[in-house]
Amino acid sequence: MHSSTLMNVLVLPCLASAAALTKVANYGGSATRSEMWVYVPDNVKPNPALVVAIHSCQSSGPSYFNNAKIPWKQGSDAGGYITIWPSSPNSGGCWDVSSKKSLTRDGGGDSTAIANMIKYAIPQYKVDPTRVYVTGGSSGAMMSNVMAATYPDLIKAVSLYSGVPAGCFVGSGVAQWNSACSGGSSTNSQAGWAKIAEAMYPGYNGARPKMQIWHGTADGTLNYRNYEETLKQWTGVFGVPMTATLSAKDTPERSYTTTDYGPMVEGISGQGVGHSVPSHLKVSEAWFSLP
Repeated sequence: MHSSTLMNVLVLPCLASAAALTKVANYGGSATRSEMWVYVPDNVKPNPALVVAIHSCQSSGPSYFNNAKIPWKQGSDAGGYITIWPSSPNSGGCWDVSSKKSLTRDGGGDSTAIANMIKYAIPQYKVDPTRVYVTGGSSGAMMSNVMAATYPDLIKAVSLYSGVPAGCFVGSGVAQWNSACSGGSSTNSQAGWAKIAEAMYPGYNGARPKMQIWHGTADGTLNYRNYEETLKQWTGVFGVPMTATLSAKDTPERSYTTTDYGPMVEGISGQGVGHSVPSHLKVSEAWFSLP
């Protein structure tokens, strides 16, 4: 074997993909012990967008990243955007969407920790600050709503799967279960839910993220009634009626109905779908104007 051929053999393995989920030890702030994991694809675009993918209970950032049913790694590879995978510090892996700390802007709870991850990522990875998006399922969907209420200035759009309104799980401690909310008996008016969300960042009157809400009618964990209550919250925040401006059956696929309430709030209901509404990467990416 010629020396030049041997050199090629030795060098080629180094050309393999270098992208990997990486833990960021010191992302700033003194909030909870939530871990920050980041994925930067090999083909990251200049001034990339950022998607924060927030896991469900009994999971973690790395587990969510490696879950074949969660497609945001594939979206990141194909679209050249960066993803953050926060990891809950709480028992059972649920996010704190109940304590005053987490339901308050800069309160020092899990919401503050995730906001600190976003603030770290923007300069560190040269992220376009006008293209930061949040998604999540179940407990992660609940936190997505909380993030939209506590840090609306950091987020452009949200696409959440099977959650409850921000503040619905309120309790006296961290990451507490709220049976009234989960069972669908915590109801309110548009104005009432809007007031709860707005109180998480008092005095804020700037831009807010547009909201895409997914829920299955057969959800046995977080009652389907939470779908309407979440829609009421965000239509209330945006000051638009709970009157559909567009409704499309069998969209984005059979048994789903997509309903718009103006340009900032969209609901997608899955007939007969249970608690874990399957991720619809392309639909969520379109809501985010990605890639």
